Amino acid sequence: MSKEKTSTLRAPAARVTPRVLPPLPNAAASSPEEALARKLAREQRDAQVRGVTSIHAMREAIRQAARTLPACSTVPRLGTMDAAAFRARAAQGLPFMLTGVVQRWPLFALTPDVLRERFSDLPVRARVGDYINTAFAPDRAMQDMSMGQYLDLVDAGTDVLPPYLGNLELRPFNGMCHWPAYFDKMGPPRFWLGPAGTVTPLHCDYDDNVFAQVWGTKRIFLAPPHHDEFLYPSEANAILFGSPFDPEAPDFGRFPLARAATMIECIVAPGEMLYVPAGWYHQVRALTFSLSSNRWARAMPLALKGGAALRADTPKR
Repeated sequence: MSKEKTSTLRAPAARVTPRVLPPLPNAAASSPEEALARKLAREQRDAQVRGVTSIHAMREAIRQAARTLPACSTVPRLGTMDAAAFRARAAQGLPFMLTGVVQRWPLFALTPDVLRERFSDLPVRARVGDYINTAFAPDRAMQDMSMGQYLDLVDAGTDVLPPYLGNLELRPFNGMCHWPAYFDKMGPPRFWLGPAGTVTPLHCDYDDNVFAQVWGTKRIFLAPPHHDEFLYPSEANAILFGSPFDPEAPDFGRFPLARAATMIECIVAPGEMLYVPAGWYHQVRALTFSLSSNRWARAMPLALKGGAALRADTPKR
């Protein structure tokens, strides 16, 4: 990076205005009946947002469609695509990577030093302690702090598992990311920041996902939706399922069925964007200090090709 460019990046005057984080969930504050009522209400909202009659029916359709997929052992790297070409490729139901998109973002051009210089006061919520084995528990250990305090914690290096800023809305970053309109409806950008060794364990989201690697490098393992029968899944919510199986350190004694699961390994480098189709299991590990961002679709998964039988607006005979 030239001295002239570095000087430009260090010039911004004002720090960001701190934003209050939402309260941490309190799973013990309600009765089982209240928890069930909230769960059902959430599923109804999720179905309405995605325009489907039932999230359960959508999950089953994704799994059945995956059974017709061709065998896949690698994730192809492709160039830039317009929305129509992206949707046509995504309709095949297989993951792929794009180059030439993230490199154009202003955020990509910044250096990690900018986190202290401009965003030190930004409120963040860090995953701390054993956040791998408690990843999908409602009472997962998290700690609120500022960005500066988080970076100090990382620099101290006293934790066996490095603290992780995962799945956060960092709104000051949004204007520095130029997302293509690949989906009709998209959720807000989410950001993932942490040093080498931060991990998101094996899980699947039943929404299409575009994952942009901004700084650093990550290793991702992928498994197709219908291989959940080998992965001992448990439901965190209707669109999120976790697996206790670790493809980086497979324990076939505890999880013998996992021998039959296809695991595709890929490395996502700075500037690359990975498409993860709805229902695909994935585990993510940072190999270096890393900043990533992703957006989930809030619509019918593209692999279902319109899913007429699932659409809430389809007239019933």
